[in-house]
Amino acid sequence: MPLFLDTTPSAPAGAVHDANCVTIGLINNMPDAALEATERQFIDLIRASARNTVVRLLLFAIAEVPRGEAARRAMAGRYRGLGELWDSRLDGLVVTGTEPRAKNLKDEPYWGALSDVVDWARGHTASTIWSCLAAHAAVLHSDGIERRPFEQKLSGVFACRPGAPHPMLRGAALPLLVPHSRCNDVPEAALKDVGYRILSRAADAGVDMFARQDRSFHLFLQGHPEYEPDTLLREYRRDVGRYLRGEREHYPAAPRNYFDDAAAALADEFRKRALAEHRAELIRAFPKRTLETHLAAAWRGAAIAIYQNWFDYLKGRKAERRPPNLPRRRAWRDWPTAALHAPAAS
Repeated sequence: MPLFLDTTPSAPAGAVHDANCVTIGLINNMPDAALEATERQFIDLIRASARNTVVRLLLFAIAEVPRGEAARRAMAGRYRGLGELWDSRLDGLVVTGTEPRAKNLKDEPYWGALSDVVDWARGHTASTIWSCLAAHAAVLHSDGIERRPFEQKLSGVFACRPGAPHPMLRGAALPLLVPHSRCNDVPEAALKDVGYRILSRAADAGVDMFARQDRSFHLFLQGHPEYEPDTLLREYRRDVGRYLRGEREHYPAAPRNYFDDAAAALADEFRKRALAEHRAELIRAFPKRTLETHLAAAWRGAAIAIYQNWFDYLKGRKAERRPPNLPRRRAWRDWPTAALHAPAAS
C-alpha cells in the first residue's frame, strides 16, 4: 500500500482521517554519516510491511543531536522539530538510536530532549518502537535501569528465540534472525524485575525484544531488523578505518554469523594485512565490493512480520478509540488467551 512521506510543515494535524490510514512519526537520531541510510531503511521496511494500510510518515529531529552543517541543510524543510511533535496527533512513533559518545547516557547532549520524548509518547501515541540506544534511554529514564558495556562491540546476526507468547511474534519464522550492533546491553533480570516482558532473546546476544503496556504499548528493540544487507559491513569497514587511523586501539572483530566461509576468509586476509601495515591509506584496499556479493538479508522476513503486527495493532487501536471517560482500548496483555498463544511459523 502507499506510503505518504509528509514533509509539509504546515499540514494540518488531522489531515488524514481514514481508519485504514495510520500516521507514524520517525525521530531519526543517527549520526550524519548514517542519517540518510537510516531514513531509507525505515521507509523501505514500513512500505514492505504496511499491507492494506496507508501510512502517513512524518520525520522529526532532536536539535541537540550533534550535526554538521551539511546534514542540517539536508534535513531542512523535511524534518520537523520536537516543537511540532508535541502538537501532533500520531498513531505510532519510531525512535532510532545513535552512536554513543558518553559513558553515561545522561551526559549525552540530547538526554533532556530524549527524556521529554519518552514522557510524551506514553500519553500521546498508541505505540512507540524504541530502537537500540533509544531503548536504553527509555528504560533508564522510566525505571532507572542502567545499560552495561560489553568488553567489545556486539556485532552480527543472531538467532533469537521467543521469551514469551505474544501477538507481536505472530507469523515470524523461528528462530528470529536479527542483526545486532551495539556496545552496551540492558540486563534481562533488571527488566523483568520492574515488569518488562521479554519477547525474544539469543543465548549469545542477550535480550533482543522486550515490551511494556501502559497507556501506550512500548516495543523495545536492542537489535536492528530494519538493516539492509550491507549495513553491518559498512559499520565494520568504518571501525576498521578507525583502527587504521589510530582512533581505536584494537582491530574490530568481524560481525558474527554474517559472512559465509569465502567472505570470512577474505575479511581475515585483510585483517592480517592491516595488523602488519597499520596505515590510514590502507582502508582504500578494504574489499567492500567483493564482500557485498556474499551478503543477503536473511532477517528480512522476520522484520516484515513484526512490523505488520505493529501496524495491525495501530489500526486496531485507531478503530477502537473511546471518549476520554471510557477505557482507552484493549491492551496486548488483555487479548484472549487463544490470540496470545497462537503459534508463530517455524
